[in-house]
Amino acid sequence: MPSSPALRLTAVLLGTIAYCGNAFAEMQMDLTKGVTEISNQVYDVHFLMLAICTAIAVVVFGVMFISIFKHRKSQGHEAAQFHESTLVEVIWTIIPFIILIVMAVPATKALIAMDDTSNSELTVKVTGSQWKWHYEYLSYEDQNDVDVGFFSLLSTPREQYDELDGAGAPKGENYLLEVDKPLVIPVNQKVRFLLTSDDVIHAWWVPEFAIKRDTVPGFINELWTIVPKTGIYRGQCAELCGKDHGFMPIVVEVKEQAEFKTWLAAQQDAKAEAEAAAAASLTKDMSMDELMAQGEQVYNARCAACHQVNGQGLPGVFPGLKDSPIAVGPVADHINIVKDGKAGTSMQAFGGQLTPSELASVITYERNAWENNTGDVVQPRDVQ
Repeated sequence: MPSSPALRLTAVLLGTIAYCGNAFAEMQMDLTKGVTEISNQVYDVHFLMLAICTAIAVVVFGVMFISIFKHRKSQGHEAAQFHESTLVEVIWTIIPFIILIVMAVPATKALIAMDDTSNSELTVKVTGSQWKWHYEYLSYEDQNDVDVGFFSLLSTPREQYDELDGAGAPKGENYLLEVDKPLVIPVNQKVRFLLTSDDVIHAWWVPEFAIKRDTVPGFINELWTIVPKTGIYRGQCAELCGKDHGFMPIVVEVKEQAEFKTWLAAQQDAKAEAEAAAAASLTKDMSMDELMAQGEQVYNARCAACHQVNGQGLPGVFPGLKDSPIAVGPVADHINIVKDGKAGTSMQAFGGQLTPSELASVITYERNAWENNTGDVVQPRDVQ
């Protein structure tokens, strides 16, 4: 233990701060320490700033209260009269300057490291889209055209979180942080993220990686990470991006490098098979029952967030499809708006997101569900 009273006080103060920091972290009331080197740097900078600010507060308020107590009027003290002390002005200029330098050095190092995306081994493009994420693998090691991509959507069944009728199913531990397809990256390799959006501003945020950045339409932002441990890591959109902002989770699965290469090769094979199946579907006719069954699944996963499961929409926000001019009007207009979207609205273009059979089935479903009953059957070749 230091012998000087001042040093003892400083040691006790720093120990108390560290203890409280760990206690708050265990209670999930403080920063997440995270698993990456950058997250640890951010965590350390945070507590360094807290220690400095706490020490300044203790010194300033301590001197102030001691002065008030010892020099109070009841003790016979009279206020001193003095003006313009050059020494005092120099001291209170130099000391804060030194403190700011001490604070700026580690903070600047962390910020510079966070922006250094050079020498990455995997590049992934992340596109925010109401209300899901689109991941595209652009390059990996010596592959400059990986050509793998998919959309990642909330997979929690609506009955688990939609409790308007009081009959919601029991919620899982991560019921709003589960997706159908997680982002998969390799362990101990530098991953570069290119971030953009195709509608409004979103924010891609994974707390345990200490990375968060806005995805802005028309702009590309960059992030990177090296994750030293395999496992599942969760995050979510951190920007108020619309009515379903709370249903836009992020799940990152970190695999061993050999497993990741196997997974990536399997995704490339699956894409080739899907393209072949999509081409084959253009020559086949699906029955009304097949179209309605598949269409209901696609609608609930992709369309119900806006237009609602009952097709009524949200008045003044999202139009309903029951008895709507689109759902009961010309088939060609319905196909075009589902494929190409509608400029200036939240209606996205699903032509690049769904296969021809999925497009045909969801359009058929919308034209015959909720008592629309047009009798129209849209085949996969009709949407090409």
